[in-house]
Amino acid sequence: MKFTFAHNNLNVLNLEKSLAFYKEALGLTELSRMEEPSFTLAFLSDGTTPHQLELTWLKNRTQPYNLGDNEIHIAFIVDDFDKAHELHKKMGCICYENVAMGLYFIADPDGYWLEIYPADQ
Repeated sequence: MKFTFAHNNLNVLNLEKSLAFYKEALGLTELSRMEEPSFTLAFLSDGTTPHQLELTWLKNRTQPYNLGDNEIHIAFIVDDFDKAHELHKKMGCICYENVAMGLYFIADPDGYWLEIYPADQ
């Protein structure tokens, strides 16, 4: 028996704002969408790996999600770390940097942390 990764899910309060963030910050594009009366699922792709990020928008939700201690994150490898850092600094989404380890985190519109580190690390 063999299991392989398919996707990670994040629930978002504003789907369009999240889609715009993930496109600008990480270059992710919407691969497919499932529309239902009470929710929408949008599947994002990096265009390279088969792994997807599923954004779930519950249409009746009005309150931000409680992320607790927010100790869970998704990591992204980037081929031009300095350029990525410059973009994220300009966007104002860097929420934590660990210079000694050569990585940093950005926060999406809902407060989820996304780790960024160089491909050569």
